[in-house]
Amino acid sequence: MGIKKIGVGILVFILCGQLQGFAQSSEKLKITGKIIDSQTSTPLGYASIRLFRSTDSSFVAGAITDETGGFVVDIVAGGYYALSEFIGYKPLVTPGVRLTAANAPLDLGTLKVIPSAKTLDEVTVQAEKSSMELSLDKKIFNVGKDLANAGGTAVDILTNVPSVAVDVEGNVSLRGSGNVRILIDGKPSGLVSIKGASGLQQLQGSMIERVEIITNPSARYEAEGMGGVINIVLKKERKEGINGSFDIITGHPTNYGAAANVNYRRKNLNFFINYTMSYRNTPGKNFVYQELYRNDSTFIMERDMRSNLKGMNNSARGGIDFYFNPKNILTGSYTWRTSKGKRFSTLNYRDYLSNLSNLTTITNRTQDETETEPNSEYSITYKKTFNRKGQELTADVRYLDNWEDSDQYYHENVFKGDGSPSGIPPLLQRAVNYETEKQLLFQVDYVHPFGKDGKFEAGARSSSRDMTNDYTVTQQTNDGGWITLPNLTNDFLYEENINAAYGIVGNKTGKFSYQAGVRAEWTGVTTELKQTKEVNARKYANLFPSVHVTYDFAKQNAFQLSFSRRVRRPQYNDLTPFATYSDNRNYWSGNPDLNPEFTNAFELGHIKYMSKGSLTSSVYYRHTNGKITSIRRVQEDGSSYTRPENLGTEDAYGAEFTSSFTPYQWWKLDGSVNFFRAITDGTGLDEDFKSDTYSWFVRTMSRFTLWKSADVQLRGNYEAPQQTPQGRRKALATLDLAATRDILKNNGTLTLSVIDVFNSRRFRSITEGPNFYARNSSQGRLRQINLTFNYRLHQAKKKPKEGVEGEF
Repeated sequence: MGIKKIGVGILVFILCGQLQGFAQSSEKLKITGKIIDSQTSTPLGYASIRLFRSTDSSFVAGAITDETGGFVVDIVAGGYYALSEFIGYKPLVTPGVRLTAANAPLDLGTLKVIPSAKTLDEVTVQAEKSSMELSLDKKIFNVGKDLANAGGTAVDILTNVPSVAVDVEGNVSLRGSGNVRILIDGKPSGLVSIKGASGLQQLQGSMIERVEIITNPSARYEAEGMGGVINIVLKKERKEGINGSFDIITGHPTNYGAAANVNYRRKNLNFFINYTMSYRNTPGKNFVYQELYRNDSTFIMERDMRSNLKGMNNSARGGIDFYFNPKNILTGSYTWRTSKGKRFSTLNYRDYLSNLSNLTTITNRTQDETETEPNSEYSITYKKTFNRKGQELTADVRYLDNWEDSDQYYHENVFKGDGSPSGIPPLLQRAVNYETEKQLLFQVDYVHPFGKDGKFEAGARSSSRDMTNDYTVTQQTNDGGWITLPNLTNDFLYEENINAAYGIVGNKTGKFSYQAGVRAEWTGVTTELKQTKEVNARKYANLFPSVHVTYDFAKQNAFQLSFSRRVRRPQYNDLTPFATYSDNRNYWSGNPDLNPEFTNAFELGHIKYMSKGSLTSSVYYRHTNGKITSIRRVQEDGSSYTRPENLGTEDAYGAEFTSSFTPYQWWKLDGSVNFFRAITDGTGLDEDFKSDTYSWFVRTMSRFTLWKSADVQLRGNYEAPQQTPQGRRKALATLDLAATRDILKNNGTLTLSVIDVFNSRRFRSITEGPNFYARNSSQGRLRQINLTFNYRLHQAKKKPKEGVEGEF
């Protein structure tokens, strides 16, 4: 039976079971309210509230708060007590909840939870927020609760987030789609860098509070990102007094680091700063086997590469929140990041004729690269909340200024098959690459509630980005001079302007709620090669509608049907024509003629709340026009060129199941499984570039509390084999292990983690074309062992004033 039929069958089974339970349940009434921070009056989105029967303390129903802190619980009449929980806060028990038909809907009012005297990693198990939180339109991964993340980077964290995969180059994909929009605190950021997602390899995991996965975004979000949106939320406290946390990291292979997250709050001023420093020596390896068929002969090439990347990374993020009053906040912040790296690689080529017993030549090549990449980001954000619940205005201005300077030397020597001199002179080449990026962004969003549950949202966004790349490759001559290599030197200019406006209307009637919106975007992109005077200017306007419809069933079940239209615009790296030159037989470059791809995404999701956890399931379908895929071509001399190309269409079907479950107080389980089928049609480029693949991904995490102050965690990943338009990608499986223990009167924590216990995180693929066969095995990071010490500093908070909400 096909995966599509299996997913439909499971969905029908769930629907039938829930409809039967709904028919048999008693009439439900409503309990409403809002959960906020007792000291700042900040609404706490995604906090949990659970209702227990007063007579026997049995769990009856629960809910998760929305972004405004509000909640609605459907429950039968009776006597209950409520338990409100949120990470970093003390559990709040509200007794004496009496619900009758006469007082329904019962409003519990504003529930004020008190910040815990302990920081995120010290919340007791009973009140602990799940590592993974589930809602219909997003999944939230709380970083501090995943022990194996200690000492790692943002890439390490994303590698183990449900629905997300990260390849050896640091490229991120979501549900099998490589086009994902990555945001920092909901906005574009210099922390992502010129290189795109690969810049996250320099972002320390200790700066991250949580990761939000939005698989089918509404019109509120940028239309960019066919696979969806990944929003990385950084740590920032607003507690009274001074508090923070500090980390010291050591590891093998070489991984030394330190981090500090500190804030100071006094009355209407809040100062916050995050600083991280790290030094790493990251070894990697890559092997390529290629057969080239030409003139009835087979030419075989084996390339074995070993690399070491030594890097010193520093990042700092600081800012000030100024509270004009509890409803008006102005935030100014500055983010600075610099990365200085030294990469040394050895490449050994072995050439054969016909078979591996006939070795003809041996070529040794080395790469010696020095790279500097500083980034700066300035931002000002104003937020105003009104007296009416849910009404707010947010305005944001930010400026990004990034650049990168790379200087590489290549030495090459050629020998005969028996190791004797070939007579070919040694080769010395140099590649200099200087890139800049400047981006200015304006954004304003407004939310206006109407009626009982209605809400209207509107906003506008304008961004302009200018990027340059001055690229030169030279070669030393026999007399010691230098010549410029043809077709490898140019100045590439990239100018992008995107203006957008959106509107969304949502409302709720009984158990039925809806949200519909549309986003208009006007795009202008111009690329220019200065030396050759090649200019490519494109302007286009598009509408991106979105619809989300939700129905709440009995027994804490809800279903949501959603639709959105998305776009993947070719970015700077997709368009730049300069080829990587470290491997002078296998080149990668962008494609200046690349067109955007457009996707229509449909999803049906279900969530079930239980007393010991929750379960989400979804079936989804994506239809893409102008699918962008990397295509490899091999020339007659055996050199290969890989660059992105527009294919015809792709149809992707899938079913995903994600669960967070706590069988016992000492045992916690998180897991997800994603089945999908993707049909790619190469019509428009080459009909041979097509594939029809079935594949699946599994993530699971099991955490045990052995003693009151010690935990052990196992985390496993498996990615099944997958067909590609030119071949197939082989399976990948990894296991991580971590243990933690609290020390220093619970003010400190030691964490020992082993990432990739069996050293099995190898990306293996097979690529085939009319005249070649290639096999690739790559491991960008070997087994990593980290020891992290975390110390938490907290000062007793000022007792909140009674009776005056939000008073300073």
